Amino acid sequence: MRGLIRIAGVLVALVLWQGAAWLYPDSSVFAGPFAILSYLAQNAGLLARATMATAENAAWGFIWGNLAAILMAGLVILIPSVERLTATIALVIFCLPMVATGPILRVIAGPGDVPEIALAALAVYYTTFLALIVGLRAMPQSWLDLVQVYGRSAITALFTVRARASVPYLFVGLQIAAPAAFLGAMIGEFTGSERGLGVLTLRAMRALDVDATWTLAMVSACVSMLAYGAFGWLGRWLVGYVPTLILSPPASLKRRPVLHRVFEVIGIVLLILLLWQVTMDAFGLNRFFAKRPGDVLSYLASNGEARATLWAALIQTFKTTLPGYLAGLLLGAGFAMIVVLTPAVAVIVLPVSVALRAIPIITTAPLIVLALGRGAAGTITVVAVMIFFPTFVACAQGLRQAPGQITDLFRSYGAGRFRLLFTAQIPAMLPAFFAAAKMAVPAAILAVTTTEWLATGKGIGVLMALTATTSNYNMLWVCIVAITVFAALLYAVVVSVERAVLNIYASEQVT
Repeated sequence: MRGLIRIAGVLVALVLWQGAAWLYPDSSVFAGPFAILSYLAQNAGLLARATMATAENAAWGFIWGNLAAILMAGLVILIPSVERLTATIALVIFCLPMVATGPILRVIAGPGDVPEIALAALAVYYTTFLALIVGLRAMPQSWLDLVQVYGRSAITALFTVRARASVPYLFVGLQIAAPAAFLGAMIGEFTGSERGLGVLTLRAMRALDVDATWTLAMVSACVSMLAYGAFGWLGRWLVGYVPTLILSPPASLKRRPVLHRVFEVIGIVLLILLLWQVTMDAFGLNRFFAKRPGDVLSYLASNGEARATLWAALIQTFKTTLPGYLAGLLLGAGFAMIVVLTPAVAVIVLPVSVALRAIPIITTAPLIVLALGRGAAGTITVVAVMIFFPTFVACAQGLRQAPGQITDLFRSYGAGRFRLLFTAQIPAMLPAFFAAAKMAVPAAILAVTTTEWLATGKGIGVLMALTATTSNYNMLWVCIVAITVFAALLYAVVVSVERAVLNIYASEQVT
């Protein structure tokens, strides 16, 4: 019966979609299902080859990115003292704008698929890392105490206890990563590749070929949805157990001395600057386009006009980033709760959310801005759309992590669904929600800078595009550093709120 309802829902959506296309036959931004099918039939061979090329690069990036995430998460669990350093470096790398890193990777690697694979890996490693960290800590302290009683090491606990507890969260990370890898591979193809869906998308946009653009968007969305569904099915098949009630004593939020925290921040900053300098020197990159830390600092210190321009652009970007960020988080968590209360809604929400995440932002951003205007509303909407999917997936899994003992107790007392939701399921969701909130920081930066670059003509995104076009690489690198610092500050605020909240509701997550 549920299958028939899903089929009927899909058919109704297709009819409405085609009806809208008939109402606006001369639209320059809209194509209906018949036009997409016609283009698909006429160019089936070309689209198949391009899809295979992009999927292959995305798959390799997916593998390498997730392997890196698993290794980083294991390192953090075994050596908790390196967590702050590891997470900070991972965040900084993840926040580097793809519109800037893609061309640099192309210069370093030359012809081939390395930029596509690298950007696909960079698009996935951080989301899986955050989700996996939550899962590796989602267990009762008594399990770890038992391992210690038998004289086993932390490595044994990692592989025998923590790994099993982390499986649901790992597959949430993999589900989120699958569309992200495909998106990263397509963006990599924008930098000068000779094949793939990204190349065809760029050509279609330049030619203002609406049918081709929509067809390519639908193909990429379908591939991403298949990958998302495959990892979801595999995760459900492998989990096979009901979440356990986690009893842990409240963690004491010991505030370290201010001087200690200051030295820690200074040390991390210096290490990042050192890595930046060493990386540029190791590849022997030309200082004309590959600026070192000293070049950026001296330019910013000596150019007052550059500082004023940068500050104005940052203010404009901040005005749209924060509302879009909060809206995406609230919508993702809200729809996850609606799906838990009314599972039938998932038939509509899931495909739409995956499609919104899978379709390249480089094609969706101009359409959304065209519909809502070049003001703040369009940019805020793009940011919210970008954040909605990972938040929705993470929160839906978090709500399912409510312990079986608790849900059975509520049902035995005849408690309603809303009482169960607000008293048991939402507290269980909080670790996943904050993991999604941390994932969303770089995603919001990517969304807002891309939208500013392609559609609005305001903010730091367009400033980076203009400076790259005019070969003003000093200003380009200043923008990259500024947007990375902005992301790091926003991330730090989220972490502070997370620690305060999880100390009450999920103290095992607090270190």
